[in-house]
Amino acid sequence: MKQPGEILLISCYELGHQPLGLASPLGFLKKAGYPATGVDAAAEKIASSCVSSANFIGISVPMHTAMCIGVEIAEHIRTFNPDAHLCFYGLYASLNADYLLEHIADSVVGGEYEQALLSLVQSLEAGDALPSGVRARPDAAAPFLQRLPFTVPYRNALPRLTQYAHLDAGDTTVPAGYVEASRGCLHTCLHCPITPVYKGRFFIVPADVVLADISQMIEMGAQHITFGDPDFLNGPGHTLKIARILHNNFPEVTFDITTKVEHILEHEEKFGELKALGCVFVVSAVESVSQVVLERLKKGHSREDIYQALRILNEADIPMRPSLVAFTPWTTASDYLEMLSFIEERALIDHVDPVQYTIRLLVPPGSALLDQPDTKSWLGPLDQINFTYHWDHPDPRMDTLYSQVNRLVEVADNRSEDPLTTFNDIKSICREHFGDSVRFPLPVPISQRRRRIPKLTESWFC
Repeated sequence: MKQPGEILLISCYELGHQPLGLASPLGFLKKAGYPATGVDAAAEKIASSCVSSANFIGISVPMHTAMCIGVEIAEHIRTFNPDAHLCFYGLYASLNADYLLEHIADSVVGGEYEQALLSLVQSLEAGDALPSGVRARPDAAAPFLQRLPFTVPYRNALPRLTQYAHLDAGDTTVPAGYVEASRGCLHTCLHCPITPVYKGRFFIVPADVVLADISQMIEMGAQHITFGDPDFLNGPGHTLKIARILHNNFPEVTFDITTKVEHILEHEEKFGELKALGCVFVVSAVESVSQVVLERLKKGHSREDIYQALRILNEADIPMRPSLVAFTPWTTASDYLEMLSFIEERALIDHVDPVQYTIRLLVPPGSALLDQPDTKSWLGPLDQINFTYHWDHPDPRMDTLYSQVNRLVEVADNRSEDPLTTFNDIKSICREHFGDSVRFPLPVPISQRRRRIPKLTESWFC
């Protein structure tokens, strides 16, 4: 490397949040004396001057969409600056390490990546061997899974919070910040990309670091905080402590969390307190109401558990915002129709972002689903360019239904359409698709069933 200061980190897409995947490693680098630059490609242009002068370029790929965009950016970068060391880091970097190292990247860092990134920069500067946790060839190190000496994320040079997701509470819309009080997950759901990387492990971020990050975002204008932990209740003592201090210091600031259905049941007594502390909704990976699908994904909950989780949250007056995997190789036409009926009967139409009706099982390289004994019976070839395995539903009608619903929801999203209108349109497609045998319950009059449910203005959960 020419000079240690010529370091560029790029975020491609982080669900509409100001990217923690930039702020956290920038905090490590700044603390070590490296004046690194961060660019969020989802919110600002990447200046060619930044690319051409950088000696080290890190690309954050925490999710599938970011991975696809990140490779396109990397290919463009190579035309401007072929000599820069190009490193991919994050969850999807681990899953796609072989492809990245063969085609575009000089190194890959997965797992708890911040310290490994810093060590990589230092090693390159000194001309030393690559540090532990950094892959530079397919047979090299696994993801870095060690507790880190966390530092407060550096957000000063990132785009303003007003450019990112807001909390839409119905009568008000306010800027939202994003933190993680823990990373990884104790659970090993087969379809989750966290499972093959963390393998049932999770790491807490020290409370003082999380609270300092929250404080700086509130100073920047945040009036709501999303706790983006894969599961907020993996370590309930730790996360509840943070929620209590947040409420004590900033009683007007609200927050949302993500947690599993089984944790809602396990910690029923905690949700009254979470409501009092400012929790305005809970995201939970319901995924399906089909017991077959739930067992195939090893979700750890049953259909009856979903009913109980809804009861618990309703009693605490905290809305659930379910996430779904609406299309899988095991989801039958009856399952899909039953899901729609369940949502209508439970008055959840305004709780569900319409995109959830289109989510199709994604099987990336490294997925834990690949280790299941019957996977070969339904899985197709790897579509390496799109970083996913292809699969066709055994009932061709389901693939056609997916395409139709997906197109409908995209149009509705572009129009900012009322979720009830979109829901009714999806029901109409199902009636046309499956014939007169489809029967849905008559809707209760709108005036009796609708309630404005708090949500983030960025609704794409995957």
